[in-house]
Amino acid sequence: MSVVPEQLITRSVCVYCASSRTSDPEYRQAAFTLGAVLAQQGIAIVYGGGAVGSMGALADGALAHGGRVVGILPRFMADLELGHKGLSELKLVEDMRSRKHLMLTGSDAVIALPGGSGTLEELFEALTLKRLGLYRRPVLLVNTRGYFAPLQALLEHAVREHFMDERHLEMWQVVDRPEEVPTVLARTPNWRADARSFAAV
Repeated sequence: MSVVPEQLITRSVCVYCASSRTSDPEYRQAAFTLGAVLAQQGIAIVYGGGAVGSMGALADGALAHGGRVVGILPRFMADLELGHKGLSELKLVEDMRSRKHLMLTGSDAVIALPGGSGTLEELFEALTLKRLGLYRRPVLLVNTRGYFAPLQALLEHAVREHFMDERHLEMWQVVDRPEEVPTVLARTPNWRADARSFAAV
């Protein structure tokens, strides 16, 4: 009887994404598609709990296909009625730090959709923890409209300037379409156990 390696089992993912209502509609369509694709694969979503923009589209796509969606929402956002009303579960926390911690620790992988400073801050925290060997699960960027190309170029520049090790470029994978996510998740191993040995450059 064959045993499936632990790193290939994904039960839930943390998705970082935006709440913008005015970004190109293609971003929201990609978020909806990602939600649907994950739901069809039986993968639960843990996200920021929002109802609009890519956040709302992601949740709507998953819920429309019978998926489980858990939102993590700071109380001040709930007070402003920014939370999605139809989630499988909505957890209220005291602050943004608690939100990020629960989102990351409550999932088996990270997926980043295009977004602004909040999305990028969450993504960089996950990458920083991965560099230090404190988080070893997959991190995927969904590169809708080539959004993450400048970020990839910047990180490659950081390697050339010796602020990062070349091996750090393996901390994340990039896909162009949401439909590719399950396949890439399935073939992405846990991050290196010796990551801390080359965290400093």
